[in-house]
Amino acid sequence: MRKNIFKGRVLSLSLYTIPVNKRKVTREVIEHPGAAAILAIEDGKVLLVRQHRFPHGYVLEIPAGTLEKGEKPLKCAHRELREETGHTAKKMVPLIKYYPSIGYNTEIIHCYLASGLKKAGDLQLDHDEIMSVVKMDFAKVVKLILSGKITDSKTICAVLAYKTKSRK
Repeated sequence: MRKNIFKGRVLSLSLYTIPVNKRKVTREVIEHPGAAAILAIEDGKVLLVRQHRFPHGYVLEIPAGTLEKGEKPLKCAHRELREETGHTAKKMVPLIKYYPSIGYNTEIIHCYLASGLKKAGDLQLDHDEIMSVVKMDFAKVVKLILSGKITDSKTICAVLAYKTKSRK
């Protein structure tokens, strides 16, 4: 049984009562349509965005965004790369997908590796997005992750997955 508690612009909160191992349990679940994130690398440099993320302030992260209704993750990845960095990618391949908060959230993040980058114009930000583009050496991004200065989960997952896969 599902009871909707809250419905917002991006997510909703529902209360589920479900049978598990012959017991009734209750779960609060944040329902989210999912997102696409892009690790865009060219000549050893990563395209990051410095974005204001309330309540944490400004953070460095890879470009990403929420899937629109009926939108495929790959299409979302291309759209978000263009909107948030002003770049397009000739090639975009799946890198990793994961649930950032599997215990109470339906959100799945689809991470892609983008290459063949080309500047295509200015940023096309939503009215509530406050960000700028930062290019950084891949090795420096890894150091910032390992030192705890980059704490965004999609950035950590995508960078470390790429680093691991590129060693094989």
